[in-house]
Amino acid sequence: MMLDQYKDQIEKALDTIRPYLEADGGNVRIVALTEDMVLQLELLGTCSSCPMSTMTLKAGVEEAIKKAIPEILSVEAVNVEVA
Repeated sequence: MMLDQYKDQIEKALDTIRPYLEADGGNVRIVALTEDMVLQLELLGTCSSCPMSTMTLKAGVEEAIKKAIPEILSVEAVNVEVA
């Protein structure tokens, strides 16, 4: 499974931004890494309903992940409600 190969690196990258998410009452959880190298995350707590969560995901989370693991092409949230 693709995720097993990258899980530790992904968690380390997420740990660099978790304090910012937790400060706002949120967090993220790894759901899957697809065959085409798209990391799927579940947004937890206030992140799941925050209107800024999509921007946070792209600007903060995706950037941290791609910097740590260039093989990952993009990051998407599986539970973001698009208003």
